[in-house]
Amino acid sequence: MSTTTEARSNPLATIDWDYVEFYVGNAKQAAHFYMSAFGFDQVAYAGPETGVRDRVSYLLEQNKLRFVLTASLLPDDAIAEHVMRHGDGIKDVAILVEDAQAAFEMAVRGGARVVQEPAPLEDARGRIIKATIATYGDTVHSFIQRDGYRGIFMPGFAEQRKTIANAARPHLQYIDHCVGNVGWGEMDVWGDFYARVFGFSQLVSFDDKDISTEYTALRSKVMTDPRHQVKFPINEPAQGKKKSQIEEYLEFYRGAGVQHMAIRTDDIAATIRALKSNGVEFLDTPDSYYEMLGERVGKIDEAIETLRELRILVDRDDLGYMLQIFTKPLQDRPTVFFEIIQRKGSLSFGKGNFKALFVSIEREQEKRGTL
Repeated sequence: MSTTTEARSNPLATIDWDYVEFYVGNAKQAAHFYMSAFGFDQVAYAGPETGVRDRVSYLLEQNKLRFVLTASLLPDDAIAEHVMRHGDGIKDVAILVEDAQAAFEMAVRGGARVVQEPAPLEDARGRIIKATIATYGDTVHSFIQRDGYRGIFMPGFAEQRKTIANAARPHLQYIDHCVGNVGWGEMDVWGDFYARVFGFSQLVSFDDKDISTEYTALRSKVMTDPRHQVKFPINEPAQGKKKSQIEEYLEFYRGAGVQHMAIRTDDIAATIRALKSNGVEFLDTPDSYYEMLGERVGKIDEAIETLRELRILVDRDDLGYMLQIFTKPLQDRPTVFFEIIQRKGSLSFGKGNFKALFVSIEREQEKRGTL
């Protein structure tokens, strides 16, 4: 992944996504939902049958995406308390590293709070080194070192493959970015955290003049590793006439947490058609958005009528353009959702789409009575 010099100077210089772990109330049902709606395959399982006594976990995969759905078997442990407080949500955004000990030591020097010191997880197929630090809210990052392991995922998991035969395959590829919502005045604090702890730099920022409507506003900055492989946008509320989507999230999630993951695809039109056929619900976009779209974004490969039909948004920067669309919340609380994104050179985050997107979100907030 990196040269010896890079790894020695910054062990977090050439990282990648490893997995995302959700804490949920019913892991079996959650796994079925992500398999049937989003086209994942179940690959492995951990639970009492594999020697894990206090929880069950289902490992789902699709291309380079890896989700772990975990539920407690106890009434009052940390998993059960997390679900009681937050509802179903993302607990661990795990990062693949070459040297978990060095990554952990760098993070601690940068001021990270320790959740778990580096420790080997071993079985007959080798060992994984895992260390965990805290970030905003109850969210954590685990550093995962896999070079000594040949098993299906990690110790405690047994191969158990299942698929939903009639689910359309959307060909989702990998995580593009993972967005955190934090409280009032905390965006810069957590931006500084990723700079100190991970050695990240700021890729872009948006203030309430960039991200606002007549009623609501927010501020955001995007922190990234040197290769732009792992990107963490951080959102905070900004003053508006009514309650913003960030405030609504913080209220229902009971604190800071992961708001959404952006998932890459190579063919967004085919992907959205597949997801809609599986029953996935997306935010709508006003028809007016597509008027003069070609003049706003320039020449693109996709037909405007296809984008209008599927309600896909487009934005351009000096490197190219990108296409994006957002699901509705994935659970009863209006908290975690997905963004589906295709990049054609662009590194942007859809600044030109903010107005249309936020109008759509406000419509959903009005239905919930929280705007």
